[in-house]
Amino acid sequence: MSTIGTHEDPYCLRSRLSWRLLSLQAALLLALVAVVVGALCASGFVLAERDEDRVIDVVQRALARDTQGGLTLRPTAELQQLRDETPDLWFLVRDRQGRSLSEGIVPAEFAAIGSGLDQISQARLGWQLFEDDPRKPAARLKRVDTDAGNVQIVTATQGRLTGAKALFTTSLAFLGIALPGLLLMGTATFIATPMIVRRAFRGLDSAADEARRIDIHQRGTRLPVERIPLEVMPLVTAINDALARLDQGYARHRRFVADAAHELRTPIAILNTRLESLSPGPDKSRLLEDAARLATLAEQLLDIQRLDRCGHPFTRVNLAAVAQGVAADLAPLAISAGYELALDAPATPVETMGDAAALERALTNLVQNAIQHGPRHGTIGIRASRPAGIEVTDEGVGIPADQRDQIFEPFYRLTPLDRGAGLGLNMVREIVQLHGGHVSVTDAPDGGACFRMTLPEVRQS
Repeated sequence: MSTIGTHEDPYCLRSRLSWRLLSLQAALLLALVAVVVGALCASGFVLAERDEDRVIDVVQRALARDTQGGLTLRPTAELQQLRDETPDLWFLVRDRQGRSLSEGIVPAEFAAIGSGLDQISQARLGWQLFEDDPRKPAARLKRVDTDAGNVQIVTATQGRLTGAKALFTTSLAFLGIALPGLLLMGTATFIATPMIVRRAFRGLDSAADEARRIDIHQRGTRLPVERIPLEVMPLVTAINDALARLDQGYARHRRFVADAAHELRTPIAILNTRLESLSPGPDKSRLLEDAARLATLAEQLLDIQRLDRCGHPFTRVNLAAVAQGVAADLAPLAISAGYELALDAPATPVETMGDAAALERALTNLVQNAIQHGPRHGTIGIRASRPAGIEVTDEGVGIPADQRDQIFEPFYRLTPLDRGAGLGLNMVREIVQLHGGHVSVTDAPDGGACFRMTLPEVRQS
């Protein structure tokens, strides 16, 4: 089995940008450190290449006294190695008794300086950077304990740094230069990147909020393109184009439904006229009932178009008067189908804000639904009550609890051979929701089903 395309889990763009920017900054910082170290190596000024302290350490271990008590150097292997690898080697050793030992060409400026610094344990003797010759090396003075006693060693020669010491020095240089910068840039990246991305995507958040409000009753809405990043603009534009195509297709569909319903009304009216001329009897009653269902279907199709115009503007509607009007219109149909029609409407108005014609169509659909799906006997009740609502009850078998939410879906039927088109209850729910209310179904007190439309009530002053 093969699949087309791959599925990737969603990811956080802010976190991904932060990590990638931090990685880029770390790579750039390491490259900068490498360039700086390479430049220092090329200029001969690398701390990790030469070390004057090594000269002092070698001399310290090789220093001894001769038979007359003077200073001398033992021919150690490391001293010989230092002499071989350092042609410009020089140092000056002086003890507290004033005896001295030197090797190499000691600069005149350092030859007699030791006596003046007897109380100094260590020092670096250098030059002014811009006023003196920069080629003159700085001297290192250090007082150490040797086999010949405590002595003062002065040298300006830098011996080669040992491997371990070179690694240690290089590590310190890296930590001192790269690590603080990396930590600073990393902190700034994780703080600044989400803020920058959030500001850049603020327009997308507005577009997402607008998209959540789009539904079938608010066609013509488009996602805003203000403050949208150029990289995301093609997606937003494509969505707006898709919404425009859906609106056009929906409009064509609605025009087709409306035209078809209008075309059906004429032959249905002619059929009713011819049926009325028949002699009374069971066949006439059934034919009239079938013609009524056909007319109801045509009206329901027209209701789909009327929903777009429903509710603009809303006015005060007396639900008691709506119930009385529907009962008067449908009483002949109910009686001919074998039912009794009972009306319970208070004398005082039960008012809501809405479209009277739409609410009348919703109640008509509920009563016709009870007539068509009932047992052909018993009573169908219409009751207007406070808070603003209208109930329609019958004495049928009722609606199973597990199907009470599904019956409001379009074209849904309780049984495959059930009568009706499955549009009436869906139309009722759409009209009630447009008025800010809800419709529900429960068991009637005497058995059967009880449909209730609950609407916002207008309080009497």
